[in-house]
Amino acid sequence: MAGRVTKQAQLRSALTTLCATLRPGEMLPSERQLCDDYRVSRMTVREVLSQLESEGVITRIPGKGTFVAERVARSRLHMASFSDDMRRLGRTPSTVVLHSDYAVPPPASVTALGLTATAKAFHLVRLRLADGLPMSIDDGWYRADLLPGLLERDLTQSLYALLAKEYDCPIDRAEQSVRAVAADERHAGWLGTELGSPLLAFDRMSYSRDRCVEHAQSWYRADRYQVYMTVSAEDNGNQTSG
Repeated sequence: MAGRVTKQAQLRSALTTLCATLRPGEMLPSERQLCDDYRVSRMTVREVLSQLESEGVITRIPGKGTFVAERVARSRLHMASFSDDMRRLGRTPSTVVLHSDYAVPPPASVTALGLTATAKAFHLVRLRLADGLPMSIDDGWYRADLLPGLLERDLTQSLYALLAKEYDCPIDRAEQSVRAVAADERHAGWLGTELGSPLLAFDRMSYSRDRCVEHAQSWYRADRYQVYMTVSAEDNGNQTSG
């Protein structure tokens, strides 16, 4: 019959709705229970669960059961602050300042910022959260001569918005690399994950009018954050993310 909804589609809709009402990590009914509750075959249940798993809605652990997956923020590579990016994804961003000081940066940051070997810069380490869940750690060094009094500002808000509004230093370009690393004890503790868990590590130099004002490293929980991009034969590889 035209327009008839299949049992598979009905089950998929029901489980998607159920997952939306549960918290990440909560267990779903067993396959047998789903068969009984929705009057469908084991094959139909397994097919729907496989689809939801591939889409990141659920996680299946052999011998333990099926669980609601962590909500993953899937961000397109582009120029944006963390706060703007999370709001675009429908999340509520927040920030905890873990450390701030005025000191001589490590050699890599001295080079990136174009400083002399003994020049000091502002150092800022922040924990970034989305909907109250730890998402990333940002560890950045900033040009003190271009951003006087930076550490006296409200650093729990968007730093890029602050640079643009208060210092006339809008971030208009960035050079960034990303790699996979295992969480060490410090990062695992701050991010609320297990030692050795996979993280996405970003190394970023951010520019305002061709002046490098920020050299930062960020570590994102790989189970809560993904990046994607659109590429083509004509892509020149200049897209970056801030």
